[in-house]
Amino acid sequence: MNKNINLFLISAFASFTLFSCNNSKESSKGAISTNAAEKVYVAPGEYDEYYGFFSGGFSGQLSVYGLPSGRLFKVIPVFSQDPEKGYGYSEETKPMLMTSHGFIPWDDSHHPDISQTNGELDGRWIFINGNNTPRIARIDLEDFSTAEIIEVPNSAGNHSSSFITENTEYVVAGTRFSVPIPQRDMPIKDYKGNFKGALSFIKVDQQSGEMDLAFQIHMPGFNYDLSHPGRGKSHGWFFFTTYNTEEAHSLLEVNASQNDKDFIAAVNWKKAEEYIKAGKGKKMPANYAHNKFDPETHTATHTMKKEVLVLDATEFDDLVYLLPTPKSPHGCDVDPSGEYIIGNGKLSANLTVHSFTKMLDAIENKKFDGDAYGLPILKFDEVLAGVVEQPGLGPLHTEFDGRGNAYTTFFISSEVVKWKLGTWEIVDRKPTYYSVGHLMIPGGNSRKPDGKYMVAMNKITKDRYLPVGPDLNHSAQLYDITGDKMELILDFPTIGEPHYAAAIKADKIKDKARQIYKLSENKHPYAVKSPNETKVERKGNEVHIYMSMIRSHFTPDNIEGVKVGDKVFFHVTNLEQDFDVPHGIAMLGANTSELLVTPGKTETFVWEPKQVGVWPFYCTDFCSALHQEMQGYIRVSPKDSNIELSWSLDDE
Repeated sequence: MNKNINLFLISAFASFTLFSCNNSKESSKGAISTNAAEKVYVAPGEYDEYYGFFSGGFSGQLSVYGLPSGRLFKVIPVFSQDPEKGYGYSEETKPMLMTSHGFIPWDDSHHPDISQTNGELDGRWIFINGNNTPRIARIDLEDFSTAEIIEVPNSAGNHSSSFITENTEYVVAGTRFSVPIPQRDMPIKDYKGNFKGALSFIKVDQQSGEMDLAFQIHMPGFNYDLSHPGRGKSHGWFFFTTYNTEEAHSLLEVNASQNDKDFIAAVNWKKAEEYIKAGKGKKMPANYAHNKFDPETHTATHTMKKEVLVLDATEFDDLVYLLPTPKSPHGCDVDPSGEYIIGNGKLSANLTVHSFTKMLDAIENKKFDGDAYGLPILKFDEVLAGVVEQPGLGPLHTEFDGRGNAYTTFFISSEVVKWKLGTWEIVDRKPTYYSVGHLMIPGGNSRKPDGKYMVAMNKITKDRYLPVGPDLNHSAQLYDITGDKMELILDFPTIGEPHYAAAIKADKIKDKARQIYKLSENKHPYAVKSPNETKVERKGNEVHIYMSMIRSHFTPDNIEGVKVGDKVFFHVTNLEQDFDVPHGIAMLGANTSELLVTPGKTETFVWEPKQVGVWPFYCTDFCSALHQEMQGYIRVSPKDSNIELSWSLDDE
């Protein structure tokens, strides 16, 4: 018996040792051969090479990560209220979230795109779309804050945005869902021929970045899924994938998959400008919000616009052309040269690549295959550049490395496939974990991609991270693409759904970041420039507190004479001017977020005391060694009290 046990133990130990050694050899070999950890390691005190801007999807935010480290630097609130920074809670920022439907403190943010000059990323601004309540936002990269939001009228499901032309002339936004234009009460079954899609061209001021809806092109009632601008030789054009060319209105899973081919709509926006200049556009009533944040007053303004200039594409024979593309295309991507337009048909076994040069020839020689509502359909074979044969299942998106290679994601087979432009040869494929959507190469949506890294953004991460409940983390995976073969070197979870991302070399932004916020430039109407200017005023049942904050006290820090039922406005100015000394303020019982007041700025929140007592307020952002001492009290007396307002610092 003992002998058998000993033999069993010896055998088990030998097996364990052999297994361990084999594992050790494999691990050692892998580490030596890849050096993955070394490739993504950024030592303490050192900087990442790239800024990566990842959409928050259903969080409505934009997150900033360093690449290659995958470290999260900041979450920029855009379409969502943010308690960390008080965005959408402070009186100054609430107008940013106003729409024609009222105050909408949420959206589904999808596609960030960085401003460009001559087709190259310039790092001035980044734009992102709100998908649900159609909006486009501009984020100022001098201070990483949302500067402007414009609502998009006549649109629904603002998905094929926000993509910009290569000199940031326009931010373009296409509707995913066609709707009645103008909106009206009508039977849904009458969809076909009566619903329309809108492609919006939003002009960008080259100095200030301010946006203005220049014109819309109204299209047949298809679904407009994704888009990208022409570049180089195709500058002046914009390309949109369409699906549901069947114009189905129910069970689209079946009824919008009947046609063998849908279309890429090629839009000549230079020609549209000519028609607008010639007075061919028609003004139509519209109702949409335009919200701007003033960097001097630190206050947003909300304005409603009442009309939009429209071109109906079906009334012109040289404005829009339709390129047949295998059924249900999703991504629509243009290579750095502007020659190749890739349409990724989700239900196609192949990748279809169109030629811009052949497209122009087909247009010139009228190589048409009928029309759709008067829009010429180009003959498929006449615009075809080539086909990537059976690369994977469920193709979605393509980007480029600037060395003649394209990279396409495949949702169903969970992989990224690398292939050659021109020869259409597959040269590599790597798995993702799992169900990849978009991918991103820094500058991949420009004339000059930085072909060092590729990031895959995955919808599912089952078994990839520690379990945290039923809603699995979404993730980003970083690949080294400098060699012939892609190498997975890092994965990291992301905030919300990382639907798409944009990245830029850090040295194009970091040295432009604002360092000093001068108090002298603060033009907020309730600002105080020194503790001597602080005061408390009563206006009926409103009490206005003009307060300053500086390391490590508020002025005033004791206030009496406030009554139950008053509406108390805290107008708080941070007297610090160095960029890295924010302060916070929270008031017990206030039903808004605490405020994060950045240097040199003034922000306001409202408190409505409902109980008699002495209630504290305090700094919420750790600012100095005496942060805990940064506090104050407000005495609240009964509604019929005759106690006069008084305030002090150190009983003075």
